[in-house]
Amino acid sequence: MSAKRQYALGVYEKALPNELSIAQKLEAAKIAGYDFMELSIDETDEKLARLDWTPLQRKQIKDSIHDIDMPIETMCLSGHRKYPLGSNDPAIVARSLEIMEKAIALAADLGIKIIQLAGYDVYYEESSEATKARFGKNLKKCVDMAAQKGVILGFETMETEFMNTVKKAMAYVNLIDSPYLHVYPDCGNLKNASVTYNSDVYKDIKSGEGHLVAMHLKETVPGVFREVPYGSGHIDFPAMIDVAWNLGVRRFVSEFWYVDSLDYQGDLNDVRKLFGTLLDQKMEDTLC
Repeated sequence: MSAKRQYALGVYEKALPNELSIAQKLEAAKIAGYDFMELSIDETDEKLARLDWTPLQRKQIKDSIHDIDMPIETMCLSGHRKYPLGSNDPAIVARSLEIMEKAIALAADLGIKIIQLAGYDVYYEESSEATKARFGKNLKKCVDMAAQKGVILGFETMETEFMNTVKKAMAYVNLIDSPYLHVYPDCGNLKNASVTYNSDVYKDIKSGEGHLVAMHLKETVPGVFREVPYGSGHIDFPAMIDVAWNLGVRRFVSEFWYVDSLDYQGDLNDVRKLFGTLLDQKMEDTLC
């Protein structure tokens, strides 16, 4: 992060072809001018296997981070979609807690500051009062793990009813009441929720004041939550950045997906320029 800038702009790992190595992805992010990359630990066996990287594999990642001068500072932990904390199956709950413990340990090893935690009590099961209560109970265990390692957890606002607004996420932040649990909102998901509820998305973001650790800058359209090209959806990014910035957010991640592009580096460069321009302008406005 440049000393002259007051923000850090990262890129979601899945904006790059999956077949690239971590080092190649870091190099591409560096070329585009990003400040860091966000690591993905999703529900696939391939990504979950990263939680069991050996000491040598972790050293190789850290060496790449050092040599390329491109850190991995956040983690998108969506593996809990398949293995949720609120599941009715004790085996799945055990796996969810194991995933959390290993993700926190990996974050500590790699220098990751924030883990974006998926706001699901369950996903492939039916949500109920029992799953919600179980989620809260196991969430407390997760936060205690994170506190021991000094890693921040931030709820991602999701596409399901359980936690699709900042206000809903804040209910659990207030319940746990820990300096290690906050909100890492996805502005695209929030906008879709505001359309569903006919509500003010910016007012909802403000309900997280003092607890917003970063923001995903993602494009959406009503009912569609991923792989929507920037500029073809309904997100007012200047307004989203404005409200987040005024609440103290200084860490942003461009969340988009590589979808068979012939020029992924060019796409990376273009998105970095888009959001860098908006953030630079906001910073200049603040300094005036």
